[in-house]
Amino acid sequence: MKQARERLGLSQGSVAEALDWSQSKVLRIEQGKSGISVTDLRALLLHYGITELGKVSELVDMARAAKRPEWMAKYRGLVKEFAEFLELESVAVRCRYVQTSLIPGMLQTRRYATAIMTGGGEDLEEVRRGVDMRMHRQDLLGPAAPDMYFIIDESALYRMVGGTDVMREQLLRVKELATADRMSIQIVPFSAGLHPAMKGSFAIIEISEEDDSRTLFLEELYRPSQLRDDPEVVREYLNYFFQLEKFALPAIETPHVIDERLKHLGG
Repeated sequence: MKQARERLGLSQGSVAEALDWSQSKVLRIEQGKSGISVTDLRALLLHYGITELGKVSELVDMARAAKRPEWMAKYRGLVKEFAEFLELESVAVRCRYVQTSLIPGMLQTRRYATAIMTGGGEDLEEVRRGVDMRMHRQDLLGPAAPDMYFIIDESALYRMVGGTDVMREQLLRVKELATADRMSIQIVPFSAGLHPAMKGSFAIIEISEEDDSRTLFLEELYRPSQLRDDPEVVREYLNYFFQLEKFALPAIETPHVIDERLKHLGG
């Protein structure tokens, strides 16, 4: 696909714009970092003028063989941006997360996630499906995980979700993960006052060491979440992240911060 694009003198950005995709999607396809649906492949081939029946059939067969992780197929119907975010996350080399009000989804226990989704008013089947999806995301954790950096506002430790037992279990889970390899969890204390994370929660996903491989996922209050891969916008939020690392306590302090919170819960 990359060779076909370059033969036509097209940029990744122009292809993304023509097909109403994100630039990172074109990049991932060309790098073999993610699969491509047959529908998307046919659109790309048509855009590149590749219409010879034998060649098209060969590439379609390859696309069908290179499917995304099976668990993702269970969650068809997700908001497009979040589905693409999950795909990015699954092939990332580095993930940075900022959460201002809740424990990040990647770190949530099943009971904590259930309490959040139940509070949103969804029906029981949608709650179950959403919680299962969050648990499947956590399959990414482990020895082969990408480097993960979490910055959490201290208020998330105090916001009661699901009751005392649920919160105690959740805080113990965060404490456990805080010492895991390739994982950094920092807490922004109340004493930090005003800080850049007050702009809202966001994540930055990197699928390679190249600067243009970064994608920003914005969680905005009262607006749909969105993916942005404009380099200037991503760089702006990356700078916010680096500023927040200075506002936050060192990662080595996280277990102690959680222990203090657990004392108030009776844990």
